Amino acid sequence: MCVVYPTQNLNQFVVVLVAPRNPLNIGAVARAMSNFGAQKLRVVNAYDVAFREAKSAVGASDVLTRAEEFRSLADAVADCRLVVGTTSVGHRNLNHPLRTLEEAGRIIRRRLSAGQVALLFGSEKVGLTTEQMTHCHWLLRIPTREQHSSMNLAQAVAVCLYEMVRSKTISRHKAEEDGIRAGDAERFTQLLLHALAVSGYTKPASAEATDQKLRRMVRRLQLSSKDGEIWLGMLRQIVWKIDRQR
Repeated sequence: MCVVYPTQNLNQFVVVLVAPRNPLNIGAVARAMSNFGAQKLRVVNAYDVAFREAKSAVGASDVLTRAEEFRSLADAVADCRLVVGTTSVGHRNLNHPLRTLEEAGRIIRRRLSAGQVALLFGSEKVGLTTEQMTHCHWLLRIPTREQHSSMNLAQAVAVCLYEMVRSKTISRHKAEEDGIRAGDAERFTQLLLHALAVSGYTKPASAEATDQKLRRMVRRLQLSSKDGEIWLGMLRQIVWKIDRQR
């Protein structure tokens, strides 16, 4: 049996399961996380709320016990500075950069020194929806054969975690500048949407499409935390002035 000894500290790594349907899959995810040293599990709108008793979490009951539950994806990633989604691609048109698993592993390992990184996995049935992907900075794909592209949820988590820890040398690079937290990015997005709506730029009929496009655009900016504070301050002042004059 091949034994893997994780060399990368995953204290800042967060696994987020969005609308998981099978509690056994959640338990198996917890087991995979424990195998590779990841401890932070977040679950958004689980189909079965009894997942904490999943018998598939062999040796990983502590991960399930500490798992956090959220009603919205925005809340689940609010304190993360990098949010990465997973996809099997299929026939979908993606509006995000798509990275290979190896490339994603290098970037994530480097970014862990700057703050929390969230890796999102969608429902076993449909994966991440287009709207859910708008909360991501970019996407990754596990290389599978075209004829059978989807993977079991726990297997996908295990493969990704292995890529996070397989490097034999821990990065010695200087910590990157802190990026804006996802929660601040969402506040930034909502302020912009409000300003666009009251100014007449956006119309009710196209509000949903505008929301998704703007959320993706804000995350592509990859603002630093300092720049994010400045932009939020300016936008709050602009919105306050607009609302006052209405």
